[in-house]
Amino acid sequence: MAKSRRKRTPKTVLKLPDLEHSKSAVLNSLTSTSSKRSYEHAIREFIDWYCSEPRLAFNRTVVARYRIALEQHPYAPSTINLRLAAIRRLAYEASDCGLLSPDLAAGIRRVKGVRRLGVRVGNWLTAEEGKKLLGAENGDTLRSRRNRALLSLLIGCGLRRAEVTTLRLEDLQLREGHWVIADLRGKGGHIRTTPVPQWVKEAIDSWAVGAGINAGPLLRSINKAGRIWGHVFTPKVIWAIVKANAKSCGLPSVAPHDLRRTCARLCHQAGGELDQIQFLLGHVSIQTTERYLGCKQRFHDAVNDHIGLEPDAPS
Repeated sequence: MAKSRRKRTPKTVLKLPDLEHSKSAVLNSLTSTSSKRSYEHAIREFIDWYCSEPRLAFNRTVVARYRIALEQHPYAPSTINLRLAAIRRLAYEASDCGLLSPDLAAGIRRVKGVRRLGVRVGNWLTAEEGKKLLGAENGDTLRSRRNRALLSLLIGCGLRRAEVTTLRLEDLQLREGHWVIADLRGKGGHIRTTPVPQWVKEAIDSWAVGAGINAGPLLRSINKAGRIWGHVFTPKVIWAIVKANAKSCGLPSVAPHDLRRTCARLCHQAGGELDQIQFLLGHVSIQTTERYLGCKQRFHDAVNDHIGLEPDAPS
């Protein structure tokens, strides 16, 4: 008589191999390199905390305890919420793999994030400060030419760090008589075409000609001898270049993403339409673009006060 097979029941206490398997499933489901990096770090920290506690069940109560532990650190609400989002995804992948019951996964989803109080203040440069930053790289060495091209792309085209590192010379194309970065794959896999101002193109050409680049990755590493070395150019290097140039010209702490915000605001101040700025930055939501501009609704001298329909308006 054949033995009856016992049906596998989901666990409540997940051990390290179970968590690692679920983590791999989460990372494989993500397309963005930046998201993979953020989620991997968040899940790794949770696994370290979870495994350090004595035989905890992976459920809503435990995740709520972890949220309290995060709140005791000086983390921003956005950081805590990102880590909780990673844990929710970890729970669902564990459930899909049969390691965790759907009820426990649903309970973990009900753990609320941290409420944001107030509005985070962005950092923008004025046009004069932007010129000052670009002027910091005024040398004729290969390193100066490359750094000037990098800064021009960040503040002139509003590119993200990850977008700059994957940029290829072939991506620069002429469309309707204007240079553009064609079919740029941005955050979340969204594709857009970004106009390139003439002064940015000149900075790129100066670097490409000097470096002898005819195809392939646009920005490349330079060794201590001042020569091109390999094809790798990482977001960490971009951060260091922006920080060093900001410091050299007496500007406060400036991050690469601040240059993206600055591009958006300067476009708006120059009369750029909101939807065109949204296209430029590749935002899915117009509200995200508004946050980049630091806009808020104005009631005094409102936008619809003078639209030509007033009784005293000239006909």
